[in-house]
Amino acid sequence: MTPIVTDGRLSLLWRTLFLLTLCVVITQICLYLWIQRSVNGHFEQMDSEILTHAAFNLRQQMTDSLLNDQGETWFSNQPVSKQPQQLQDAVLEYDVKTMITDNQGQVLTSNPKGFMSQSNSKRSVKDLWQQHHDRPFNLKIDSRHYRAIVIQHSGRFALIALPIDVHHQYLAQFNRQLILILIAITFILVSVAAFSVHLGFAPLSTIRQKMTRINAEKLDDRIVVNEMPSELRPLADAYNDMMEKLEQNFESLSRFSDDIAHELRTPLATLSTQTQVMLSKHRNSNEYVEQLHDQHETLEQLSNLINNMLLLAKTQKGVYDSKFTAVDTDSLITKMISYYDFIAEDRGIVFEKSGDFKAVLGDDSLLQRLFANLISNAIYYSASDSVITIAASTTDNSTMNHTERGNRSVSSQSFLKPYLKITLTNQLYEPLTQIEANKLHERFYRHHKRNSLHSGTGLGLSIVQAIVNAHDGKMSITVKDEYCFQVSVELLLS
Repeated sequence: MTPIVTDGRLSLLWRTLFLLTLCVVITQICLYLWIQRSVNGHFEQMDSEILTHAAFNLRQQMTDSLLNDQGETWFSNQPVSKQPQQLQDAVLEYDVKTMITDNQGQVLTSNPKGFMSQSNSKRSVKDLWQQHHDRPFNLKIDSRHYRAIVIQHSGRFALIALPIDVHHQYLAQFNRQLILILIAITFILVSVAAFSVHLGFAPLSTIRQKMTRINAEKLDDRIVVNEMPSELRPLADAYNDMMEKLEQNFESLSRFSDDIAHELRTPLATLSTQTQVMLSKHRNSNEYVEQLHDQHETLEQLSNLINNMLLLAKTQKGVYDSKFTAVDTDSLITKMISYYDFIAEDRGIVFEKSGDFKAVLGDDSLLQRLFANLISNAIYYSASDSVITIAASTTDNSTMNHTERGNRSVSSQSFLKPYLKITLTNQLYEPLTQIEANKLHERFYRHHKRNSLHSGTGLGLSIVQAIVNAHDGKMSITVKDEYCFQVSVELLLS
């Protein structure tokens, strides 16, 4: 594996391995020091027990020799060769070296003979005793290692030294083997960790491959969540949700493009045909004027269609809260009713208002367009000589709403918010089912049973839905007994 460096930093895989290797190395060093200290302490404890027992036996033998001499000074003015043999053999059972000196440092006896005589050390047994005081210590004599202790008895000083060269050789070999074992364990652990991390990151390559294959023809490609490790399942779910939204938006955009082409094709074809007919031969001025009136109406339809599509694009991109002000719904709806009152009178339709119309938080021009579309649709598709009721009520919305404002995701909190609910109710000219009503907010949707008195673009309720979403509100369409049609919008109170 080659380290991958991005923007001056190593890849996540190598950073994980380096951190893991560092932790393993530090742990192994601590383990090595602990094992070494434990083994050294074990040998030192064993040596101390032997030296302590040997010192006890030597003290006992020295005391017995003093009693046998009937109070005479022990080894006073006697050569070393005439000392009692039992003193020389007092501690031989422990395979230790001994040397006894008087208070002036003169050697009285040693076992083996000449022990420490060839040593280059200038320290006397008395000096060693003054330094360590009956405590075991390490001593090196003629390149040999000893564990020694110095005792004082009856004005004499005795050095007891236990050879530990075997211990040093064993510890040196043990340390070499321990280092090799720890290095091998470190290599195995890092290798296993590297392989495990590589396998752990392998599902990420699956996601990367799927993302590189994304195109307009493969938007239905999904990740099998059950095949992912538990840590990556939320990421896989998020990827699938993203692809689901992307597929839906792409399909919506594709349908919207097809609908636009279909809607623009008819008026443009009509204009082209009318122009060709008028140019086919010379006509009088009245025919030209009549044809221009027809073309003007067609151009107005095109202009309305384009304006509606621009309004949809504006609301879908999002309306920023900074543009929101307190809008008086009572005066706004009264203004819209007076604007459409003449059209309603021609069909015998009357308006009835009820409830408390309070001010809401929103964009004045967009809300004006919202209620204009609702009232105009209610007039155009109501039965003649009917009543359109507009009722207002206050509600508390405590549900978690999630809407998309262009590129922004807006989520309302779960606490209570006061909303103004405005409901328009009218009697339909022809029956309508709830299934058909649920499609009315789709772009360019026209129900085949609609009243032929009005031929719209099919964007009226789509614009209403987009404006309501831009204000973080709700819209619902309800059909009762196939003729009673209700449209409700909920807007946040100011």
